[in-house]
Amino acid sequence: MQSQEASSSASYRASSNPASRMSSGNLPYLYFPTPMVPGARAIGRIAATGPDTTSFQVDQLVLLDPFIRARDNPDVQILWGAGVCGGNPAAHKLIEGPWRNGMYAEYARAPLENCYALNEAVLMRSPSNGGLGYSVGDLSLLTRHTVPYGGFRAIDLKAGETVIVAPATGIYSGAAVEVASAMGARVIAVGRNLETLQKVAAHLPRVQVVEFKGDFNEDLAALKKFGTIDAYMDLSPIAANESTHIRSCMMAVKQYGRVSLIGVNMKDIAIPYAVAVAQNLTIRGQYMYEREDVWGLIKLAESGLLKLGAAAGHELVGEFGLEDHEKAFDVAQQNPEAGKKVLLTL
Repeated sequence: MQSQEASSSASYRASSNPASRMSSGNLPYLYFPTPMVPGARAIGRIAATGPDTTSFQVDQLVLLDPFIRARDNPDVQILWGAGVCGGNPAAHKLIEGPWRNGMYAEYARAPLENCYALNEAVLMRSPSNGGLGYSVGDLSLLTRHTVPYGGFRAIDLKAGETVIVAPATGIYSGAAVEVASAMGARVIAVGRNLETLQKVAAHLPRVQVVEFKGDFNEDLAALKKFGTIDAYMDLSPIAANESTHIRSCMMAVKQYGRVSLIGVNMKDIAIPYAVAVAQNLTIRGQYMYEREDVWGLIKLAESGLLKLGAAAGHELVGEFGLEDHEKAFDVAQQNPEAGKKVLLTL
C-alpha cells in the first residue's frame, strides 16, 4: 500500500496532538511500542495486493482506517499507527507485532479489512464531467468524520430530528456537526467561541449555534429555546474535564431521548440521575465505529450529501513532506479549530 496523502494527526487539538506527543514519548493514555512508525489515518493507492485479495487493483484509491480488531477475537482492538487504550495484553501483542508501523511512510502494510475503496471517478472528476471535484487532500477529511458518524449510527439519529453537538468547535466535533447535517438532522452546535461556531455553521444547512456561558441554568435555558431535542452527542476533550455543559445538554433532551458519549473526558461526570430515569434517557458510550459505518460514511460523501473541502468551508493551513513532519505538527498545534487541516504528503 502506497500512502499517497495523509490527514496528519496535526488535525487534533494542540493540547492533545497524538503524533507530536508520540514523537516525544509523552502520551500517557495510550500504549505504543517503540520504535514505531506513527500515522493513524490516510488516503492512499494500492501498490501491491496480498494473496487473499479478491477485488482491489494496483493503483486503486482507498481510505486507510486505523481501527483494527483481532480476527480471532473482536474484543481485542488497537488504533493502528497510534496505540492501545488500556492494558489488554492481547492488544499489546497485536500492536507490537504485525501492525506496529502506521501510515506516515512511503509504503504502508495494511490489513485488508482496513482498506476501503473510494469511487475516484465520482469523487475527483470535475463537476462539468459529473463528479464532485475533490482533491485527495479534500478526501483526507473523511477520516475524521468516521468517529462521529459511528456515534450517530449507534443512537439511530434520523433525518428531521434535532441533535445537540457539544462542544462543536474542534476537529472531530466540528466534523460531527457536518455529519449530522448531512444525515438530514437539525443541529444545535454548542461551544464557548461564538465566532468559531458561526464559521462551522456558515456552510451547512439546518445548523443553529449556542454560545455557552459556563452557567448551568443559563446554558440549559438557551437550549430549551429550540423546542424538542431528540438527541445529544458529547465530544468533550480532556480540557473539558470540569465543564458543566454535559449536565445542561442532557437535561435539555426530550422524553425517550438518546445521548452519545464519544469524547475523551478522563474524569467521572455528574449525570442528572433522576432526570435520566424520569425522561427514560438512553445513554450510550461509543468507542470508534463498525465497519459498515465506514462504508455508510463513504456513501454519504459519494452521494454529495457530505461536503468536503472548500464547499464545506475547510481550510488547508499547511502541506508538508514526511521529512518535515515536526513542522506539520507545529502548524497543527497552532490551528486546532474545526475545518482546518494539515497534510503530510509524498
